Amino acid sequence: MVSFLLLAILLWSGEKTVRTDEEWRVLLGRERYCVMRKKATELAFSGEYLHQEQEGTYHCAGCNLALFSSASKYEAGNGWPSFTEPVVQKHVWIKEDRSLPFKRYEVLCRGCDSHLGHVFRDAKDRRLRYTINSISLQFLPN
Repeated sequence: MVSFLLLAILLWSGEKTVRTDEEWRVLLGRERYCVMRKKATELAFSGEYLHQEQEGTYHCAGCNLALFSSASKYEAGNGWPSFTEPVVQKHVWIKEDRSLPFKRYEVLCRGCDSHLGHVFRDAKDRRLRYTINSISLQFLPN
C-alpha cells in the first residue's frame, strides 16, 4: 500500500477545493458533513448506491471530482458500495488510519480531502476493495 500511496501523491496536479469548516457544514448538510469531514461511517446496508446498477460515474459529493465508474463496482456483501479501482488513480489518495485497534487505510478525495471510505484487500481474491460511503458520492448516469 505504501508504494500505491506515494504514486498517488506524485501524480496529482489538480486544484484543491478549499472551504472553511462552516462552508463545508452548509454545503454538505449534517449527515454528509459528519461522514466526509469528520470521518464518520454511514450504517451498513443503508446507502443509496449500495444496489445501484445503472451505468455511470460516481463523483465526490464535495467537489464533483470523478471517482469511480459503475464498471468497477461489484457486490462485496459488506454493506457499502465496493469498487475494484478509481476511475482515475490520482483522483483518490490513501492514508493510514489507526483510529481502531487494527491498521486500515482511509480513502480520501484528492480534490477536496473529503473522507470517502476505506480500501482493503478482498479476502476472496486478494484484489483491492474500495469500500465507499454512498453519502460521499453523487452518481451521474451515462
